[in-house]
Amino acid sequence: MLSDNQVEVFNRDGYLILPSFYEANEINDIQKGVYKIIGIVANKYCIDIRRLPFSASTFDDGYMEIIKINRAYGGIIYDAVKQIPAFIRLVSAKKHEDVFKSLRPQSDPGVAAAGYGLRINNPFEEKFRANWHQEYPAQLRSLDGLVFWSPLVRVTTELGPVMLCPESHKEGPIAVYTSDPKHKERTGAYSLVIQNESALIDKYNQIAPLLKPTDLIVMDFLLLHASGFNKSDRALWSMQIRYFNYLEKTGLSHGWKGGFASGVDFRDIHPELCINEEGK
Repeated sequence: MLSDNQVEVFNRDGYLILPSFYEANEINDIQKGVYKIIGIVANKYCIDIRRLPFSASTFDDGYMEIIKINRAYGGIIYDAVKQIPAFIRLVSAKKHEDVFKSLRPQSDPGVAAAGYGLRINNPFEEKFRANWHQEYPAQLRSLDGLVFWSPLVRVTTELGPVMLCPESHKEGPIAVYTSDPKHKERTGAYSLVIQNESALIDKYNQIAPLLKPTDLIVMDFLLLHASGFNKSDRALWSMQIRYFNYLEKTGLSHGWKGGFASGVDFRDIHPELCINEEGK
């Protein structure tokens, strides 16, 4: 499915951008699902908002008005949209498996349960913004894994695009602090902080690709990446789908356990990669 050059680029950089990987109708069906759920939540809580008719560019119309009334309603929408049938169909699309096998020829890929969903990066919100991190500590399953990241909106600099450190996957698994002293309110995967983060990130160039809906970034589970900071007046909506390799020895040894979203604490699986408090 991929060319030899694309495989070479991925192995070198730890990520690969595939323009127009998805069909427009695949994304459109998911956007329609989001639009409907926003309307259902508005009706449930008797929120009187005038919404534009559905279109691919304004599928989230009304969402910002809803969370301004009550931020908790945003959490309800966040949990609901990951269950949209059109999205679930896309999660297990064979082309994800084909890409995995192209990049990992001797692999046996699986879908990471609780490792897929729609992310909503709200404007000027820090609590749920992802620090610089590798995917493995949050997701587990196997050291050999891929993240499929794709936007539902056209990404601009103001929206806070995902940031990547090319070639950083070559560091291997990096130790983490298990609490973030700067943001005590963060829990679970959001509380993990890379050891010596500043010095480590400074070693690499940083990129922040501006993608459109249907485009895809494929990332190695060990690539350092982070959420950008949204300075716009709209949420950044994106899809994350994670696959892992059943045959990778570390995942095989711990039985492909899931991460925080599956109720598993990284500290219990890899205590050797955990530091209790930053600076100690």
